[in-house]
Amino acid sequence: MGGIYVPKYSNGLKARMIQRMTGPEGISANALSRSVGISQSTLSQWVRERSLDGMRDKNSKKARSRSGAEKLRIVQEAAACSEEELGAYLRREGIHSAQLDEWTGIAEAAALAGLSPQKRSKGKPSVDADVVDELRKDLRRKEKALAEVTAILVLKKRIQEIWGDGDGDTDTRSAT
Repeated sequence: MGGIYVPKYSNGLKARMIQRMTGPEGISANALSRSVGISQSTLSQWVRERSLDGMRDKNSKKARSRSGAEKLRIVQEAAACSEEELGAYLRREGIHSAQLDEWTGIAEAAALAGLSPQKRSKGKPSVDADVVDELRKDLRRKEKALAEVTAILVLKKRIQEIWGDGDGDTDTRSAT
Protein backbone atom coordinates (compact mmCIF):
# COMPACT_ATOMS: atom_id res chain seq x y z
CA MET A 1 0.00 0.00 0.00
CA GLY A 2 1.39 3.30 -1.03
CA GLY A 3 1.13 6.31 1.22
CA ILE A 4 1.93 9.94 0.94
CA TYR A 5 5.56 10.73 1.63
CA VAL A 6 5.90 13.31 4.39
CA PRO A 7 9.48 14.46 4.81
CA LYS A 8 10.79 14.89 8.37
CA TYR A 9 12.59 18.14 9.04
CA SER A 10 14.91 18.71 11.98
CA ASN A 11 13.94 21.16 14.69
CA GLY A 12 17.03 23.20 13.88
CA LEU A 13 15.96 23.60 10.24
CA LYS A 14 12.43 24.57 11.34
CA ALA A 15 13.83 27.17 13.74
CA ARG A 16 16.07 28.69 11.06
CA MET A 17 13.20 28.89 8.54
CA ILE A 18 10.88 30.45 11.10
CA GLN A 19 13.59 32.96 12.01
CA ARG A 20 14.01 33.91 8.34
CA MET A 21 10.26 34.53 8.03
CA THR A 22 9.66 36.29 11.35
CA GLY A 23 12.98 38.05 11.94
CA PRO A 24 13.58 41.76 11.48
CA GLU A 25 14.07 41.38 7.74
CA GLY A 26 11.62 38.50 7.39
CA ILE A 27 10.58 37.24 3.99
CA SER A 28 7.26 35.73 3.00
CA ALA A 29 6.60 32.01 3.15
CA ASN A 30 6.15 32.01 -0.65
CA ALA A 31 9.56 33.56 -1.32
CA LEU A 32 11.28 31.27 1.18
CA SER A 33 9.52 28.25 -0.29
CA ARG A 34 10.91 29.03 -3.74
CA SER A 35 14.45 29.49 -2.42
CA VAL A 36 14.70 26.40 -0.15
CA GLY A 37 12.29 23.96 -1.79
CA ILE A 38 9.97 23.46 1.21
CA SER A 39 6.28 23.96 0.49
CA GLN A 40 4.73 27.28 1.43
CA SER A 41 1.98 25.54 3.45
CA THR A 42 4.58 23.68 5.55
CA LEU A 43 6.47 26.89 6.27
CA SER A 44 3.26 28.71 7.17
CA GLN A 45 2.22 25.84 9.44
CA TRP A 46 5.55 26.04 11.30
CA VAL A 47 5.01 29.75 11.90
CA ARG A 48 1.45 29.14 13.16
CA GLU A 49 2.63 26.36 15.49
CA ARG A 50 5.37 28.57 16.88
CA SER A 51 2.88 31.36 17.34
CA LEU A 52 0.53 29.02 19.24
CA ASP A 53 3.44 27.77 21.37
CA GLY A 54 4.31 31.37 22.16
CA MET A 55 0.72 32.04 23.18
CA ARG A 56 0.78 29.01 25.47
CA ASP A 57 3.98 30.31 27.06
CA LYS A 58 2.43 33.73 27.55
CA ASN A 59 -0.67 32.16 29.06
CA SER A 60 1.44 30.19 31.49
CA LYS A 61 3.16 33.43 32.53
CA LYS A 62 -0.24 35.06 32.83
CA ALA A 63 -1.44 32.29 35.10
CA ARG A 64 1.29 33.26 37.56
CA SER A 65 -0.35 35.15 40.35
CA ARG A 66 1.34 38.22 41.71
CA SER A 67 1.26 39.42 45.27
CA GLY A 68 -0.28 42.75 46.13
CA ALA A 69 3.16 44.16 46.91
CA GLU A 70 4.46 43.07 43.51
CA LYS A 71 1.47 44.65 41.74
CA LEU A 72 2.02 47.88 43.65
CA ARG A 73 5.72 47.88 42.72
CA ILE A 74 4.82 47.45 39.04
CA VAL A 75 2.25 50.28 39.22
CA GLN A 76 4.78 52.60 40.85
CA GLU A 77 7.58 51.75 38.42
CA ALA A 78 5.25 52.10 35.43
CA ALA A 79 4.17 55.53 36.67
CA ALA A 80 7.81 56.61 36.59
CA CYS A 81 8.25 55.46 32.95
CA SER A 82 7.84 57.74 29.96
CA GLU A 83 5.39 56.76 27.20
CA GLU A 84 8.23 55.32 25.12
CA GLU A 85 9.64 53.27 28.01
CA LEU A 86 6.25 52.02 29.20
CA GLY A 87 5.67 49.52 26.38
CA ALA A 88 9.09 47.94 26.87
CA TYR A 89 8.56 47.83 30.64
CA LEU A 90 5.17 46.11 30.28
CA ARG A 91 6.63 43.52 27.89
CA ARG A 92 9.52 42.87 30.25
CA GLU A 93 7.10 42.35 33.16
CA GLY A 94 4.78 40.26 30.98
CA ILE A 95 1.62 42.26 31.56
CA HIS A 96 -0.81 44.15 29.34
CA SER A 97 -1.67 47.81 29.64
CA ALA A 98 -5.25 46.87 30.58
CA GLN A 99 -3.91 44.89 33.53
CA LEU A 100 -1.77 47.84 34.57
CA ASP A 101 -4.81 50.15 34.34
CA GLU A 102 -6.82 47.76 36.52
CA TRP A 103 -4.05 47.53 39.14
CA THR A 104 -3.62 51.31 39.10
CA GLY A 105 -7.34 51.78 39.77
CA ILE A 106 -7.23 49.29 42.63
CA ALA A 107 -4.17 50.97 44.14
CA GLU A 108 -5.81 54.41 43.93
CA ALA A 109 -9.04 53.12 45.48
CA ALA A 110 -7.10 51.46 48.30
CA ALA A 111 -5.14 54.66 48.94
CA LEU A 112 -8.34 56.72 49.08
CA ALA A 113 -9.99 54.19 51.37
CA GLY A 114 -6.99 54.33 53.68
CA LEU A 115 -7.19 58.12 53.87
CA SER A 116 -10.93 58.34 54.53
CA PRO A 117 -12.34 58.00 58.07
CA GLN A 118 -13.16 54.47 59.07
CA LYS A 119 -16.82 53.54 58.84
CA ARG A 120 -18.56 50.67 60.57
CA SER A 121 -18.38 47.58 58.52
CA LYS A 122 -21.63 46.60 56.84
CA GLY A 123 -20.51 43.01 56.77
CA LYS A 124 -21.13 40.60 59.62
CA PRO A 125 -22.27 42.42 62.74
CA SER A 126 -20.01 42.22 65.75
CA VAL A 127 -20.82 40.06 68.76
CA ASP A 128 -21.92 43.15 70.71
CA ALA A 129 -24.39 44.07 67.97
CA ASP A 130 -25.80 40.54 68.07
CA VAL A 131 -26.28 40.78 71.84
CA VAL A 132 -27.96 44.19 71.51
CA ASP A 133 -30.34 42.85 68.85
CA GLU A 134 -31.23 39.86 71.03
CA LEU A 135 -31.87 42.11 74.04
CA ARG A 136 -34.10 44.40 71.96
CA LYS A 137 -36.18 41.42 70.79
CA ASP A 138 -36.50 40.21 74.38
CA LEU A 139 -37.55 43.69 75.53
CA ARG A 140 -40.25 43.93 72.80
CA ARG A 141 -41.61 40.49 73.78
CA LYS A 142 -41.79 41.46 77.47
CA GLU A 143 -43.42 44.83 76.69
CA LYS A 144 -46.15 43.01 74.72
CA ALA A 145 -46.70 40.57 77.59
CA LEU A 146 -46.90 43.47 80.08
CA ALA A 147 -49.43 45.29 77.88
CA GLU A 148 -51.55 42.12 77.71
CA VAL A 149 -51.49 41.61 81.50
CA THR A 150 -52.35 45.28 82.02
CA ALA A 151 -55.32 44.96 79.66
CA ILE A 152 -56.54 41.86 81.51
CA LEU A 153 -56.30 43.62 84.89
CA VAL A 154 -58.21 46.64 83.56
CA LEU A 155 -60.95 44.36 82.19
CA LYS A 156 -61.12 42.42 85.47
CA LYS A 157 -61.54 45.68 87.42
CA ARG A 158 -64.35 46.85 85.11
CA ILE A 159 -66.11 43.51 85.38
CA GLN A 160 -65.97 43.76 89.16
CA GLU A 161 -67.41 47.28 89.00
CA ILE A 162 -70.27 46.11 86.79
CA TRP A 163 -71.09 42.79 88.47
CA GLY A 164 -70.02 43.56 91.93
CA ASP A 165 -67.52 41.96 94.26
CA GLY A 166 -69.02 38.52 94.00
CA ASP A 167 -68.93 38.03 97.80
CA GLY A 168 -72.56 36.95 97.89
CA ASP A 169 -74.08 40.07 99.54
CA THR A 170 -76.63 40.41 96.82
CA ASP A 171 -78.93 37.81 95.46
CA THR A 172 -78.49 37.68 91.75
CA ARG A 173 -81.93 36.10 91.42
CA SER A 174 -84.87 38.34 91.59
CA ALA A 175 -87.17 37.63 94.43
CA THR A 176 -90.72 37.52 93.28
